[in-house]
Amino acid sequence: MIIAEPVFLDRDGVINLNRIDYVRSLEQWIPIPGAIEAIVTLSNAGHPVIVLTNQSAIGRRYCRMSDVEEIHQYLMHLVSTSGGLIAGIYYCPHLPDDECECRKPRTGMVESARRELDLPDGGYIVGDADSDMELGRRAGLKTVLVMTGRGKDQIRKIDQENLTRPWKITEDISSAVEIILKNSSDD
Repeated sequence: MIIAEPVFLDRDGVINLNRIDYVRSLEQWIPIPGAIEAIVTLSNAGHPVIVLTNQSAIGRRYCRMSDVEEIHQYLMHLVSTSGGLIAGIYYCPHLPDDECECRKPRTGMVESARRELDLPDGGYIVGDADSDMELGRRAGLKTVLVMTGRGKDQIRKIDQENLTRPWKITEDISSAVEIILKNSSDD
């Protein structure tokens, strides 16, 4: 069986509603309508789905690592009971100034996922921030910016600062999945 290209997904603002004061607990984690179904669709089409998320709320001591892991277990449960699979979830607990290799836009989480899950090079990243898009460029991924979460502010920033525009810009994770599936069938 040929495995389709991996799809890396940001979490806050892509899969679930973003909060300015950070998603700190399972009670605050609210999936965006259609997000779970979109992940299931990707998974069932043969794409390994990997979640990559900066979670500096841990480093800031706003929540514990166990709080983040509880959210991730619940996300995996929702996808699984809907008939899909998340191949892996990777998160960076560090502060922006920690200079770690895992914090987006650095490529540490992608490299770990490729190594641990035996993923091929290439694939896609769906995110709501320029840091997701920069990670994608550095890691050789097709970049898809969604307008949920911080997406609208980020595209203004990208244009104002004359940064590289994403490969595709779309409304939400559901439309991003449609783009990925169409592009995959065109290859």
